[in-house]
Amino acid sequence: MHKVMKIIFSLTFFFSTCLMVLAQAQQTKRARDLGIPFNGTTGTYNNITDVPGVQVGYKTLITGEGKLIVGKGPVRTGVTVIIPAGKEDRKAIPAGIFSFNGDGELTGSHFIEDYGFLPGAIIGITNTNSVGVVRDAIGAWQIKNFPKPRYLDFRFGLPVVGETYDGDFNDINGLHVTKKHVFEAIDSSKSGTIAEGNVGGGTGMWLYGFKGGTGSSSRVVSIGTKNYTVGVLVQANFGYREDLVVAGVPIGKLITDLQPVFNQPKQDGSIIVVVATDAPILPIHLKQVAKRATNGIARTGAFGGNGSGDIFLAFSTAQPNFNEDLTLGNISALTKWSLDPIYKATVEATEEAIINALVAAETMKGANGNIMYECPEDKLIELMKEYNRIDD
Repeated sequence: MHKVMKIIFSLTFFFSTCLMVLAQAQQTKRARDLGIPFNGTTGTYNNITDVPGVQVGYKTLITGEGKLIVGKGPVRTGVTVIIPAGKEDRKAIPAGIFSFNGDGELTGSHFIEDYGFLPGAIIGITNTNSVGVVRDAIGAWQIKNFPKPRYLDFRFGLPVVGETYDGDFNDINGLHVTKKHVFEAIDSSKSGTIAEGNVGGGTGMWLYGFKGGTGSSSRVVSIGTKNYTVGVLVQANFGYREDLVVAGVPIGKLITDLQPVFNQPKQDGSIIVVVATDAPILPIHLKQVAKRATNGIARTGAFGGNGSGDIFLAFSTAQPNFNEDLTLGNISALTKWSLDPIYKATVEATEEAIINALVAAETMKGANGNIMYECPEDKLIELMKEYNRIDD
């Protein structure tokens, strides 16, 4: 009888986990759905895939419960991939990086800093201890799928992979993310609507004392006679409850219940921000774009704590033209003095992407019974109305 009950419990947990993952994949609830106001004009989907050519893929891993057993679980993790210009070939993608606080990792950053281009076709985001396997898997995928060059074989490249820490809910030392999972995320990547909250690399993350994870937003701006799109994707795992601000309302000071259940002390966390645009921008100026993510984060209340790894990457899908022997390249780029609309769009989209992660995320119970509660929508809406940010 005990064995039968154990089997029934296992099947029940399995199917409930499948339903949770499916619900996350299909979820459409976002900050604007609640009436929360944000400045700026969004793209069609209000996410990073509004930038033409950009695709996003996830692999979400949720298994087990109860006491942490290294190598077995519970598992609450995953991987997110962003593909700037399709999976067909490596292309020269101008890029820039900025580290607001360096208690974190972004591989390939030295190449970006010195050469001004992405050293590969795929960007990965995962948990802290899985950076290595995600990096290697992206390199292996590129070797398999890209044609061998005539000269130096640089298909593996120096893949760009960022991380935030999910060890409060996930068996992070069990190293559960594998190359196969990364391949699945890449192969499933797509444009259009994407999931947010407890998905991909954001699965086991928290945000301002609530459940956090993955969020995205976009803006369309005009410079001269042309329109450009700026898209942002964040993996948000940072902030203290009392600091949370939503559209100018001090939500963190007003919602004091639903505090996290942790069986060990908790410090501040991290955030990875990826900014994409189709605007033609030089690498040195993309670094300036990446810096502006700092202001978007600040609008939500964070101050950049000592233990928070806040690392930002910006890239442009407007590629330079090269001559046949690659000795000369040129690009028609926006002047620095015309970039204010791009800077502003980056700030606005970063702010909204973080709040989208907050709204989309769902309550999660993880390793050792640790619990992070979702931000209560009804209370959030009530407070926004009290502060006249949402009409009755």
